[in-house]
Amino acid sequence: MQDKVRVGVIGSGFIGNIHVDGLKHVPEAEIVAVASKTPGKARAFADQWRIPDAYEDYRDILQRDDIDAVTVGVPNYLHEEVVIAAAEAGKHIMCEKPFARTIEEAQNMLAAVKKASVKLVYGEMLCFAPKYARAKKLVDEGAVGKVFRIKQSEEHDGPHSPWFWDVNLSGGGVLLDMGCHSIEFARWILDRPPVKSVWASLGTYVHQDKTQGDDHSICVIEFAGGAVAIAENSWGKTGGIEDRCEIYGSHGNTMADLIHGNALITHSKTGYGYAVEKADTTTGWTFTGFEEEWNYGFPQEMQHFINVVLGREQPIETGEDGLEVLKIIYAAYQSAGEGRRIDFPYDPPTVEKPIDLWLKAT
Repeated sequence: MQDKVRVGVIGSGFIGNIHVDGLKHVPEAEIVAVASKTPGKARAFADQWRIPDAYEDYRDILQRDDIDAVTVGVPNYLHEEVVIAAAEAGKHIMCEKPFARTIEEAQNMLAAVKKASVKLVYGEMLCFAPKYARAKKLVDEGAVGKVFRIKQSEEHDGPHSPWFWDVNLSGGGVLLDMGCHSIEFARWILDRPPVKSVWASLGTYVHQDKTQGDDHSICVIEFAGGAVAIAENSWGKTGGIEDRCEIYGSHGNTMADLIHGNALITHSKTGYGYAVEKADTTTGWTFTGFEEEWNYGFPQEMQHFINVVLGREQPIETGEDGLEVLKIIYAAYQSAGEGRRIDFPYDPPTVEKPIDLWLKAT
């Protein structure tokens, strides 16, 4: 029986670093290669993480018979191409969020995975964050009674790479980039009931000079059974990242803060090297993070991916989940553009990007 999974890492940016850091915590994973199209970047990345082989073309990873699985941490506009190529090469796949830019891309990816009979895990780490996993267990145990309201928010002052600002490359603004986290968190907590309606309000309040995309979004989702989820996300919040949830039920409630609840409250007149993701200063009062990747759930997510490849677990997050989240995001952009609630069942366009439904209406 296979007891080791040999992994190729595709992408050497912010997410690539997170994937490798997570995999380093997994005893059954062996990282054997990395690919990045930027000349020299893959080699530098490989040297940093002590990965044996580096390539400028990800297809060199896919051609290797000694690689079992890949992580896909490339920009959104490359997800379809890379996932389909990986599936056709017989590699198991962990694809970072959001799953795709369009419904058509997502459907093509799922079809390729199904045809090749490979395993795919959708990269939603909030389901593995220790505090959020404990919140889910509380709900499942009945600790708060019947859940009627969920709020999840992830907020900071903008994305890591310039391509995010280009809606043609990314497919959307903050709602697509980070709202996908909040939406899937709510679906997961509620055991993924059908959606009844979606309403959203979007705006570009801070970064009009950089993007046509939304930099603050509020999305309200009504589920069958009566529960309501609020997804509020921002690229306009200064001072470092925020990641919080609130769950209200008929017999109680629970709340979690992934960032501040795990931080050292620090005051420094001179500043220091690093406080927390997206913090623009380390002088004065700051929240100094530690074990961020563990608190976010990335090592646990990678352990789950390897367990799926080894046949020990079924995916908690599937490509189909990624597609369902994308459908809700389409409805939210249409709602914001047309100023009305979108009722489900809902048949979104397959080729247009979700943000097109907002831009053409505004």
